[in-house]
Amino acid sequence: MTEPTCGVLIGREHHLPVRIYYEDTDFTGVVYHANYLRYFERGRSDFLRLAGISHTDLAGRDDPAAFVVVRMEIDFKRAAKVDDALTVVTLYDAVKGPRLLVTQRIMRGDELIAQAAVEAACITMDGRPRRPPADMVERLSPLFAKRD
Repeated sequence: MTEPTCGVLIGREHHLPVRIYYEDTDFTGVVYHANYLRYFERGRSDFLRLAGISHTDLAGRDDPAAFVVVRMEIDFKRAAKVDDALTVVTLYDAVKGPRLLVTQRIMRGDELIAQAAVEAACITMDGRPRRPPADMVERLSPLFAKRD
């Protein structure tokens, strides 16, 4: 049995293929807007998984951690439709205290479908903000945007 793909890292960018199925669309065959949130989530999660960081491992640590999205700004540029082959492109830009700053876009070939600016917060299992685990930040730091 083969494992499902968790995408590929190309430089700092994580690329995750997504196929649009009938279940993803509204009655006109266009992707329902809320489903873009799911594609973006998959991109962020699979980026971390490919970098060797799983949500299960984070929750199972001696100092457990999880993430919540605290802000997301989405610009919808084009409609995706049933049978489209899309790519979710994810970049983890920086860690600032408990916050992870992420930029994402969904592409159909060279065509921009949607883009998002995401702010996620690292939390304890009882919902309090905390800094992300140091080993996670160390693992991700080569992939963060270079600062001037």
